[in-house]
Amino acid sequence: MRTFTLSAVLAVLLAGSPLAAAQTSPAPSQSQTKSDEGVAIRSIQVIDVEELKADVRSQVDALVSHTKQEEIKSLRASLEAIPEAVSALKAKGRNSAQVVAINIDKEGVLTMFTKRTT
Repeated sequence: MRTFTLSAVLAVLLAGSPLAAAQTSPAPSQSQTKSDEGVAIRSIQVIDVEELKADVRSQVDALVSHTKQEEIKSLRASLEAIPEAVSALKAKGRNSAQVVAINIDKEGVLTMFTKRTT
């Protein structure tokens, strides 16, 4: 799985923006999945862009609008290959077609950012 530049920027944006625990739904994976960078995915969370504070949401929307459609399609296809990611999305009532960005931190937390209308 690839982590796109967009997700790295999102990590920086969100680092200074505290998210309430209720806004994330961690779904620990039953097995550890290795990404292309060699980071084992230890847990997965799904964050709906709509739940972000307005200023952060507008920054995310701006970044997503500048992302190439083929990058988003590739990202979604990569997520479909990870059963734990599909399960975490399904648990939140979402699917890979609604994912607009991801982040994998060095602790192995895969965060998928979703949007209702994509």
